[in-house]
Amino acid sequence: QVQLLESGGGLVQAGGSLRLSCAASGTIFSINPMAWYRQAPGKQRELVAHISSGGRTNYADSVKGRFTISRDNAKNTVTLQMNSLKPEDTADYYCWTVHFGASDWGQGTQVTVSS
Repeated sequence: QVQLLESGGGLVQAGGSLRLSCAASGTIFSINPMAWYRQAPGKQRELVAHISSGGRTNYADSVKGRFTISRDNAKNTVTLQMNSLKPEDTADYYCWTVHFGASDWGQGTQVTVSS
């Protein structure tokens, strides 16, 4: 069974930085694509950043140039470095992967950016 455990959320002022981490277990991490999604109150869950097994990355337009996704296959972790945070980045952030065709999600970590 795949388990994803996020950490690193919190409260930060606009312009600040946070680093989210996701530790994966129960899967051959190195072959899995990984991603971060977020869901703000009253809004649909949206893709923030995606990284393939080979390290290719994609970002939502709203975070390009500010967020960086990376992975460490030796440690089975994926990280989201978030810089120049804005109040509109406030959301619950979820780690995602796909395993034998089925999506797996972490429990989420809350990020709050104050103005």
